[in-house]
Amino acid sequence: MGEYNAPLKDMRFVLNNVIGLDNLNAIESFAHAESDVVDAVLEEASKLATNILSPLNKAGDLAGTSVNDGVVTSPDGWADAYQKFVEGGWNGISCPEEFDGGGMPQAVTMATLEMWNASNLAFALCPLLTQGAIESLLAHGTDEQKTKYLKKLVTGEWTATMNLTESHAGSDVGALRSKAEPADDGSWRISGQKIFITYGEHEMSENIIHLVLARTPGSPPGTKGISLFIVPKFLVNDDGTLGKRNDLKCVSLEEKIGIHASPTAVMSYGDNGDCVGYLIGGENNGMACMFTMMNNARLGVGTQGLAIAERAYQAAVEYAVERKQGKAPGTPKGESATIVKHADVRRMLMSMKSQIEAMRCMIYLNGASLDLAHNHPDEETRKEQMGLAELLTPLSKAWCTDLGVELASTAVQIHGGMGFIEETGVGQHYRDSRILPIYEGTNGIQALDLVGRKLGLMGGEPVRKMLTDIEDLSKEMSGGDAELAEISRHLGVAVTALKEATDWMYSNAPNDPNAAPAGATPYLRMFATTVGGYLMAKSAVKAKELLAAGDADEKFLKGKVSTARFFAAQILPQVAALLGPVTEGPELLFAIDEDDLVA
Repeated sequence: MGEYNAPLKDMRFVLNNVIGLDNLNAIESFAHAESDVVDAVLEEASKLATNILSPLNKAGDLAGTSVNDGVVTSPDGWADAYQKFVEGGWNGISCPEEFDGGGMPQAVTMATLEMWNASNLAFALCPLLTQGAIESLLAHGTDEQKTKYLKKLVTGEWTATMNLTESHAGSDVGALRSKAEPADDGSWRISGQKIFITYGEHEMSENIIHLVLARTPGSPPGTKGISLFIVPKFLVNDDGTLGKRNDLKCVSLEEKIGIHASPTAVMSYGDNGDCVGYLIGGENNGMACMFTMMNNARLGVGTQGLAIAERAYQAAVEYAVERKQGKAPGTPKGESATIVKHADVRRMLMSMKSQIEAMRCMIYLNGASLDLAHNHPDEETRKEQMGLAELLTPLSKAWCTDLGVELASTAVQIHGGMGFIEETGVGQHYRDSRILPIYEGTNGIQALDLVGRKLGLMGGEPVRKMLTDIEDLSKEMSGGDAELAEISRHLGVAVTALKEATDWMYSNAPNDPNAAPAGATPYLRMFATTVGGYLMAKSAVKAKELLAAGDADEKFLKGKVSTARFFAAQILPQVAALLGPVTEGPELLFAIDEDDLVA
């Protein structure tokens, strides 16, 4: 199986023609992010992804990680690869320049993040968590905390973790029992155990900064009584040098079905009563601080879904154009056809390709909306773009990770029996992908966030604007060009169904606490698929414009139109089919007594 090759042509097309890179570099903060500079960044990132990270992917899966007396050992080559990642400045590509970051737009960072995760998902999990900690410190840290920790985290010399989950609580963070007791010097003493801590211990960086949720004495019950603490592996002296080892350790590593080279640790804090932590963001404000980190991670995990689907697709195409089996129409007598010539294999490949391109548009748009929300000079534009970013985040996370699993499975199917054999490597992508719909709030939680918070966000304005934009584009495409009109027809049917489902949610959710949750997951699928179709339609319109202007890359642009047509004809009809499940209500979910669910 060949190494990963970054789809740079499509990445550039999305950034330049769908997202509008020129709208970003017109802002003073991103004036340096001109098209040629971004091209150079993407080229260099692809070299690291293809030449360094990708060759370690399968070997890391086979070797895994190990722990001995609290010391975690990563697979061979891992530490060296991480040092090259740090030396290239990749960890802080979008961080503020004042903390030694690159100041690039998030939209561009999403493209590099896609490359790291497609080439080596287990490796890329480490910097993903560090980036989330950086965001939390920037938003909630004191000046002293920023000075002490940020530069080392931005450069990647130090890494970071997110410590939420406890074994008895699972996703119910409000049930955590970890404690924080005040010390005389203004610090705190942390005690408790956390599970599922990605890169909770490793040897790739000289320090690890753990962000740990814990309860302070007398705090209110539930999530209102949670605080967030900075808990370094090695305490940091005032001059920035490293001090003594903190009272924390890795108890064990989880045995997982995938991402074997990523150490998922059980972490214990304060076994000797001397685990030092520092409050960040104020007492009982831990969830707000953690959600800053988690929202960043949710978009990052959505990008992982896109990335693993792209990697699986590349493997499937490579196999399909080489593997000969059976006959296809026109196959000469006595010969076998490559399986790419079979209609059903083409169906699977086009389903993968079209949905991957739609995901890429959504993820990059999500990044660009955050760029504009934080940096645009106009306050109204910032507000509007923040609404868009918040609406897109659960769609990006849930839809893209669900599709990551589905499309990795499709890649296994294209390989036939060989897909079930580990030597082909495609099974690893399927195994690795399965954690993504669970990470950072399960996809059921993302659906509840969509119907419970995002539909009412800003009085429903982000939702109304998205639906209006989709309707307007559909109408604009309906006349003239036959291929665009074909896309318009399917998009119009989808957005009509989505509007009906949305109205049902607004009307029924207040009357029955189970109404919206019962249809939340299919509703998110409806919404995300429709937005994906809308972005693919925009891609087709722009490709047509470039073709009319005589753009030299005619084959690529015609392919963009064909892929958008496939998505419209084969994927968008699923939206209307989901209207029934969304609006059926909760009655049938509870029609059988829970005791009768047991066989």
